[in-house]
Amino acid sequence: MVGAGLLALFRHRASLGGIGILALYLQDRFGWRAGLVQLGFDGAIVACSFFLASPYIIACSIAGAVVMNVTLAMNHRKDRYIAM
Repeated sequence: MVGAGLLALFRHRASLGGIGILALYLQDRFGWRAGLVQLGFDGAIVACSFFLASPYIIACSIAGAVVMNVTLAMNHRKDRYIAM
């Protein structure tokens, strides 16, 4: 559900801020997929949590980040949904 919500925001050139803004900028500037950029940043954040959280919580976070960002990477393209 979160992936679909972010997809709707990204399609309308909006974001929740932070990494989302950077991901959209890098997609526009260099053509990198916003979902994969976010996945990279989310991976770095989850890697830092290995010192703070239990393995179960980390596994749930990894699964959620992968599902959400793959949804964005597969479905969000710069050339789709251009208003006429």
